[in-house]
Amino acid sequence: MKLYSSPTSPFARKVRALILQAGLAPEVELVAAAGTPTAPGTMPVDQNPLGKIPTLLLDDGKALYDSRVICRYLDQRAGAGLYPEARLWDVLTLEATADGMMEAAVLMVYESRLRPEDLRFAPWVEGQWSKVARALEALEADWTAHLAGPLDMGQIALGCALGYLDFRHGDRDWRAGHVNLAAWEAEFRQRPSVQATIPA
Repeated sequence: MKLYSSPTSPFARKVRALILQAGLAPEVELVAAAGTPTAPGTMPVDQNPLGKIPTLLLDDGKALYDSRVICRYLDQRAGAGLYPEARLWDVLTLEATADGMMEAAVLMVYESRLRPEDLRFAPWVEGQWSKVARALEALEADWTAHLAGPLDMGQIALGCALGYLDFRHGDRDWRAGHVNLAAWEAEFRQRPSVQATIPA
């Protein structure tokens, strides 16, 4: 299999962390891809009409995307149990929350990097951050017990989302006021699959 990926994409990082956690690294070749919505560059547009990463090219030539689809497929293939049936809806909801945080954070980056300065709209940027801020509040208030439980894909996605906030929005200091979440992230970050995929 081939995974079209970038070391700075939080969505691709989520898949790469799963691959390492599930022991699938020998079966997946990483293919570097880079681009933006305005300049696709080397993004896998032939494999994924949306031109997004991650995209997983299977041995039979079929492509899977987006990150949640790829993660479900790889988890099932490896029998990793990261989507446990007994907690499935909680896991999927946590993963969706983390993915929403990533999407908002990436859009904030695009606004500053791709849009000419005189066309940037600060309220829109803050609107994206408000999604992240609300998610952080909800995670701090309602998800501590889940995060203390066995590893699942929701936790991996959340770890990657928080790592992306550190990487691209460190000045926002997401840890402020989120003591439980910060403590969980500090411990989660020590996992080898997380350490090996830290963006740089």
